[in-house]
Order: sequence, then C-alpha cells, then structure tokens
Amino acid sequence: MVEELGRRKVNHGDVYIVRFYNRLDETKKGEIACPTAGEAQKWMEAFNHGKQQAEFELSRGGSTRNKLNMEMEIINLEGHRPRMRRYAHGLKRLIRIGQGPETLLRQSSNLASNVRPDGYFDGEVGDAIEFHQWKCIRTINGVRIFEDVTNSKSAKGVLVKAVTVIEASADTVFDVVLNLDRHQRYEWDVLTGDLELLDSYDGHYDIVYGTCDSTCLSRWQSNKDFVFSRQWFRGQDGTYTILQFPVVHKKRPPRSGYQREKNNPSIWEIRNLKTLVDSNTARCLVTQMLEMQEAGWSRWKKNHSSKFEKTIAFALLSQVEGLKEYIAANPAFKFEHSSTVVHSKISDTISGSEYEDSEEQDEFYDAMIADSSPSSSEEESDDDHEGGRKDMKVKLKNVSWAITSLALKRASDPNASKDLDKGIAPIYIDPSQFHGSLNKGKDENDSNCWASPSGTGFMIRGKTYLKDSSKVMGGDPLLKLIAVDWFKVDKAIDGISLHPRCLVQTEAGKKLPFILVINLQIPAKPNYSLVLCYAADRPINKSSLLGKFVDGTDLFRDSRFKLIPSIIEGYWMVKRAVGTKACLLGKAVTCKYLRQDNFLEIDVDIGSSSVARGVIGLVLGYVTSLVVDLAILIEAKEEPELPEYILGTVRLNRVRLDAAVPLEV
Repeated sequence: MVEELGRRKVNHGDVYIVRFYNRLDETKKGEIACPTAGEAQKWMEAFNHGKQQAEFELSRGGSTRNKLNMEMEIINLEGHRPRMRRYAHGLKRLIRIGQGPETLLRQSSNLASNVRPDGYFDGEVGDAIEFHQWKCIRTINGVRIFEDVTNSKSAKGVLVKAVTVIEASADTVFDVVLNLDRHQRYEWDVLTGDLELLDSYDGHYDIVYGTCDSTCLSRWQSNKDFVFSRQWFRGQDGTYTILQFPVVHKKRPPRSGYQREKNNPSIWEIRNLKTLVDSNTARCLVTQMLEMQEAGWSRWKKNHSSKFEKTIAFALLSQVEGLKEYIAANPAFKFEHSSTVVHSKISDTISGSEYEDSEEQDEFYDAMIADSSPSSSEEESDDDHEGGRKDMKVKLKNVSWAITSLALKRASDPNASKDLDKGIAPIYIDPSQFHGSLNKGKDENDSNCWASPSGTGFMIRGKTYLKDSSKVMGGDPLLKLIAVDWFKVDKAIDGISLHPRCLVQTEAGKKLPFILVINLQIPAKPNYSLVLCYAADRPINKSSLLGKFVDGTDLFRDSRFKLIPSIIEGYWMVKRAVGTKACLLGKAVTCKYLRQDNFLEIDVDIGSSSVARGVIGLVLGYVTSLVVDLAILIEAKEEPELPEYILGTVRLNRVRLDAAVPLEV
C-alpha cells in the first residue's frame, strides 16, 4: 500500500512524504521525502504502476514462486548501495515505460470547449453542472476580478474572485503560495509578508500567524496581525485547492499594540492548462476566491473608490497579480518540473505511454544515486531507446501492448453494451418492501432524508469522448435506489451486507436479481456509515462492463469505480472544497469488495486518506445545511464501452448527525 502523507518540516525545510507499507506485515514499511508535491505524486504513481504490473504478471501464471521471491526482494529497501542503485534505475525505466493510471496523463480540459447543453459557457471545469454567472468587474495587469452575480448575495456576503494564467506548472505555483519564507513572500505578497507557522497537522493542515504593513491597508497608523488556517489537497486531475479560514490559536493571543484582523475566508485553486503547441512552457490557471461584505463591495464597484484599495479584501485579490509578476520575473520557475506528456489510452490490463526524455525528468529519479553512474548495460539500453524516440512520439499516441488488443476484441462483443440480461423479464420492485434508517423525502423542502434525482445534473463521457473529450448530460440511473441507512458505529464495519439489519438479508432482498451496496465509512467521533442500496430488476449480463465490474478483480474495480459529487445547496467554501470533479474512489481511498449471492458490497474507507479525512471533516461541520448529490458510475476507457451511463444517484438533504442509528456488530 502507498499513501501520500502531505507536507512535513524536516531539518528546517518542507518536504512531501510518501509512505509505503505491507498491510499484512506492519514491520515492512518506509517513507520517502520529496521536495515538491508533484514529485511525491510521481512516486505514488510509480509504485502503484509497479504493483499493477506485478499483479498482472502473476495473474498470467508461469514461474509464480520466482516472481514472488523477486517481489519480496524489491520491497526490502534495506541493504547496500548497489541494490538501491538498481531499484532507482529500474523505477526510472518503469516510469518511462508507462506513467500508470490515466489520471496522471489526463490533461485539463480545454476551457473553450466547456459549453453546456443550454449554450451557457462556464469557465469552471467539472463533471457536475454548477451554474455561476461571474461578471468581470475590473482588470489589472492581466488579472481579472469577478463577482458572482447569481449566487453571491448570501447571508454571509458577496463572492468575488481574481483569475489569471501563470506560465509555470501548478506544482510550482502551489509551492510558492505555501512557502512562508519572508524573503520570497516580500516579492509578491502585499498583505502577508511576515508569517510564522504555529502548528501543523497530518501534512495537509496548518495554522499560520502573520503581521501586515498598516500603511498599505489603512489611513490609520496602527499595527495589524492575524491568524488563519490553511488546508490543502491535490485532486486526481492535478488541481490544487487551498482553503484559508480566520481562526483563534492559544499560541498567539491578541497582542498589545496590534489590531487583530479577521481575514476574509478564501480559497486558492491552481489548475494545469494544456501546453501550447509551439512552446514547452507549462501553464496553469490560478484563481483566488473570497467572501466579503456586500456594502463595501457595492460602493467600490460604483465609484472605484481608493478606500477599497486599502482593505484586506483588495490585498488578498492583489496576491494573484503579485504572484503572476513574481514568477514572470524569475524564468527558472517557468521550466521547473515542466514535462511533455504523450496522451495514451490505458487498457483494462497494463499499458502505458512515455514521457519525452529530458535531463529535468531524470534528475529526480537519479537524485538518490548522484554519486554513481549507471551500469554499461543500462547506458546501452538508454542509447537504443534514444534512437527511436522521434518515431515513438508519433506512434505512442495510439500504441498499446499486445494484451490490450486482446482486451479490445473481447470488449467489442455486441453483448458488452447490454448491462442487464434482456432475455429475462424484469421484476417489479415494490418500494414499500424496503426500509432504511434514513427516510425518503416527501418533497424538496423535507430535511434529514434522501431522494434519487435523475442524472441530468452530471456530465459524463459521450460516445466520441476518446476523440474530442466531449461530455454529455447523464440520463436516468440504471439501478434503483431502494433504501439508505445512516448508522453510528464505534469503528468502521466491513461486510455490512451480512448484518441482520441490512435489507440484503431480508426475504424481499434475497428475491431481487442483484443489489449493489455502497458502504461509505465516514471517520469522526463517533464513526458513521452511510449505506446505499441499489437494486436491478433483472440479472446482470456477465459479458457487459457492469458484469465485468461485478465479477472482476479488485484491481479492475479500483481502476473503474467512479463517483461524481455535487453540493446543490450549502456554504460556498464547502462547495469549492468538495468540487464537481469525478473521483476514481479506488485510487483515492481504500475500497474493499464483497461479492456473494445476489449482491456486491463496496466498502469505501474515507479515513484511509488524510486528504479525504480533511474534506469530510469540513463537510460534517456544515452537514445540516447541505444538499448533496452523488452519482456512481463505472468509468468507460475504451471505445465499445462508450457512452458512459449513470449507475445510481442519491440526494442527501440536510442530514443530521444525531439522527444516525447505533449499529452493533
């Protein structure tokens, strides 16, 4: 198992930690420290790809004992330096062969192509429809300042944002924003020049104290300080999100001679853009969104008063402009961690594509062996690889390994598109026979309940997705949501379908052709389980994509099980933290699968990821005011599997934590 632990301070410097361990033997474990978040992600992908390749090789049979012995040797990283050198070069070559899951290769969508079915253009890229109407109020040195004129007038104030494109990778910009060094900060940040780290938690959350120059923000000569929290995470598409809240901390109570400011809640979003055809320079879209009082904002819009330019809100918006100018003035940032990715289709088994070789890419993987050179055989292999590289750039776009072509032939079976057995008459599913601990809502105004919306609020891969990345509006779910349970438990429970209280064990449940049980294990004090039960009115067609998922391997399931979130109503910062991007749950958190009789249960351990724990903790703080839609589907990766379809949906309407029913094992 491999887990990204986030940011940690080591020897007066910040590093990003990747932990790897054996679930069956806790003594086999280790950690890798990486200088940037992007490189930590590369190590994650390299290990996961190596594990997938090993599992695939073992599944093909052959000398299994020898392969297992090799695997045990590889996991033992203790030993002499030559062995470490072999592992480093082997891992480097593995990464050149294939970058692993498609999420590492996937580039951000072209903003110009993101047009909704109703013709409305939205610059926010997501897989759930979320309507905004951002109006540009002012442009300063290439930075646009917007107001959300549709959803901004809430009880808390107005939502505004500053947006710009910076010629650097998202990894680079993220590191600059998080860096607290005063010398670097002074060059771009007009507000938070002097910062001090007070506390850090689980690698993705910290508390910062800062002071600001009063002459820049007020007519009055008074010293100002502030304390705020930062919580950050990296999405599967490579987008960074940083949440910033004003907080109180015991290490920094109000100081004499200082006026304690309460900074506006704000969010940084940093997303990679496609590299221009005639340039190798990385680009990213940087957005800072914040909340401010409506009265002061309205006056500034009408009069463009200079008083607004003396406020903290304006200083926060100006950070985007300062960041852009600072990075533009330092050319080294533009090429740091920049790489050209050749897009490829990842098959259900193992396939991949290559990075375009460069010294910058090899530098990281050679870092641990900088004092020695590769063996002659490795050098010869690299030379041979170099000879055919130019041709490979063109061919790799459509290349797959031999095993992929076999998988495609199987997938092209005409029955593959039929998910339920059409040869058997459907049964009638009587909703009155199935009851969960959470009630079904009577109307939209009902609370502490669930509903099953249509899939029209979600954007899924269309028939031509592999050619033009086009997405279409989802349709009605294939499976029917028949019950939702909201349990309170002492610790996470796997195999909840086997519990006597689960509807799967009822007489009515045993008569259903197929039931999909999703057990979302939510870490808290106490822990919770949200159990969703979906039913099919016919048996599953075993040759279909759904049939392959239901009866397939855990490796296949992890690579395909996808969830799309959408917060319909709720606090804006929670909306931005959750987002609207699809997530491959099997690659984000630990999923366990139980296939028995007429059901498949998927246990989703949200607590297995520190990032997911942080997001769910924020959601639970506002859960009673949230209306959340979720869509569950199987990701389509090959032409015969398109278009995608919605497997099931659920709407959770202002659920109360105290309404959870205790469940004992």
